[in-house]
Parts: sequence; structure tokens; C-alpha cells
Amino acid sequence: MTRTRTDAQPTRASVGADGEAFAEGHLTRAGMQVLDRNWRCSAGEIDLVLRDGDTIVVCEVKTRRSRTFGEPIEAITRAKLGRLRRLAGRWLAEHEVSARGVRIDIVALHRDPEGNYAVQHVVGA
Repeated sequence: MTRTRTDAQPTRASVGADGEAFAEGHLTRAGMQVLDRNWRCSAGEIDLVLRDGDTIVVCEVKTRRSRTFGEPIEAITRAKLGRLRRLAGRWLAEHEVSARGVRIDIVALHRDPEGNYAVQHVVGA
């Protein structure tokens, strides 16, 4: 039987993209302004860059469909945080923005089978 788009399981990429879109909506409803999405350079990628008042926010989004391998937040290691800090510096060097500060936020999402999200937003990870 050929699966149609409506009965196929979501792919890892689509779950990630859907999670990033959900996180973006969550953060903009909280008053943040999106400056960049999926910004890439040779050192890696930033999921979202936002402005929160006078602060630039570099946001990593982690979405999981199950807790088999732990909570989504557990996927953020010290190495990942270090890479995000370096990427934040690269992003700032390439963009003319003024800000009083820069911070790293994490939005960890668990997506249930019905497509609903449980959200954990870590400010200043």
C-alpha cells in the first residue's frame, strides 16, 4: 500500500521544522521580535535570533516525539552551548544591530501523537 501524505508518519525534519515554527510563535507571543531564522555559517546553525527589548536572543529549539531518549532539554550539552555562544558572536559580527546584551535561550518541546506541544523555555541557558 502506498502511503499518502495524510497517513504518513512525520519525518524527523518535519517535526523539527514544525517545532521551530511553534517555538517562534511562542516567543513572538511573549513579545520577542524575530531577526533571523535558520542562520548558517561554516561553524553551524542558529535556529532563531530574536530581540527581547535591548537583548539579542540566540535560541536553540529541540523537539522530540517521545521521551524514550530523555527530555528534549537533555540534548543540549555544554559543547552545544559553547557552539551557540560562538555562533552568536559570528552572527553579531555579520549584522549591524545594537543591543545591551546577548543571551542564549532554549525552547524544548515534546510533541505528542496528536501534535500538541509541551513547552519548556529556558531563559539565559
